[in-house]
Amino acid sequence: MNEMTAVTERAALATIAPDKDAIAELFALPFLDLVARAHDVHKRHHPSNAVQLSTLLSIKTGGCVEDCGYCSQSAHHKSGLKAEKLMTADAVIAAAQSAKDGGSGRFCMGAAWREPKDRDMPALLDMVRRVKALGLETCMTLGMLTDDQAQALAEAGLDYYNHNIDTSPEHYGNVIGTRTFHDRLDTLDRVRSAGMSVCCGGILGMGESRADRVGFLHALASLPTPPESVPLNALVPVPGTPLGDMLVDTPMAKIDEIEFVRTVAVARILMPQSMVRLSAGRESMSESMQALCFLAGANSIFTGDRLLTTGNNGSDADALLFAKLGIGTNY
Repeated sequence: MNEMTAVTERAALATIAPDKDAIAELFALPFLDLVARAHDVHKRHHPSNAVQLSTLLSIKTGGCVEDCGYCSQSAHHKSGLKAEKLMTADAVIAAAQSAKDGGSGRFCMGAAWREPKDRDMPALLDMVRRVKALGLETCMTLGMLTDDQAQALAEAGLDYYNHNIDTSPEHYGNVIGTRTFHDRLDTLDRVRSAGMSVCCGGILGMGESRADRVGFLHALASLPTPPESVPLNALVPVPGTPLGDMLVDTPMAKIDEIEFVRTVAVARILMPQSMVRLSAGRESMSESMQALCFLAGANSIFTGDRLLTTGNNGSDADALLFAKLGIGTNY
């Protein structure tokens, strides 16, 4: 058995019982071999040359009590972002209709909370029902949930709940101090128990090592059921946040483009049936880098000019890129 075959077989086993050593060996493969393998896995489980368009709307911006080091919406940081109230359901539905008219098949709603208050639940449930009635796939990210809140969202018809683990268990404490890694896993358990699909990923380029990226993907693939949706973000450095300021002082901490594509490829191999979503940070990615991400298994993007509070590639730029690549968006 040659070395490539051995790594391939170990990786195949890792989709059932992930092993950090096997994941590290995948990362260490020659880049072209890794991307080729990921593309082969992708073609076996997903339509070729097809990407799902998604839209993410901040339905409650700023003032979050969490101290996430990357986030402009944290009340702990001096990013200049002002806190706003929860949007009305009518305003959210208007945005959802606009997203659908623009080609999005998925509409995600995010609120800058540690957790939703019970008093907010009726408005949130109304949003879910009405967005669902438009024929859109629905997702929300609201922070931690109680069992009752998770069940209520599921009964309203929410398709996905997003709750990212952000990074490896080992690196997590360098990024966030107000919520533990296990708090995140507890919320994911509640989402799964309520019958919703899980959307869970993280952010690359937060000063983590490759070993942390191995640990991050290992944690995702080791969940009792891997997430159906895996958003992979490149850190968008925001001045006034600890990680944004870190990249000003140590720009070499920014993740290398090839390493980002490697991470996409390994995610695709480890979680072959998941949607791998190319998320924040695309506005700083070249067309070539994005093309490599699609080749490596990414099959969803967030479209529009804004992604919560940061910039994003506009729809016109995305349409031009897809035309060049021959990619369709009717996933």
